[in-house]
Amino acid sequence: MSYLSNFTADTGKTILIDVLKTVNQSENAKKLSEAKANSGKEMIKMMQYVFPLVMQLQITVIKEYGFPPNREGLVQFEQIIREFEREDVDIARLRSQIRSIYLPPININSTNDVLI
Repeated sequence: MSYLSNFTADTGKTILIDVLKTVNQSENAKKLSEAKANSGKEMIKMMQYVFPLVMQLQITVIKEYGFPPNREGLVQFEQIIREFEREDVDIARLRSQIRSIYLPPININSTNDVLI
């Protein structure tokens, strides 16, 4: 687990940028676009078709940085990133960009805090 002892905010940013680059590679972008088209704006379908693709792409990237290439490795990575994003706006922005791939926009009425 030496990858954890050397992990910094800059490492996190680099990994998140690599994830976004991987997602945007033409073959991956095509698969995601097809999955999104099949899902429409239905959250359950997005979680069923788009979310697993994004997770697999993230696993592919994080294993290059020493994380286990499985769900547990991804959970470890996400926990670390959540800690860093509290203090680093760039990490928060990058993580938000990744999440926006598989989470459709949700409109919230800020006056009443009610979903529209």
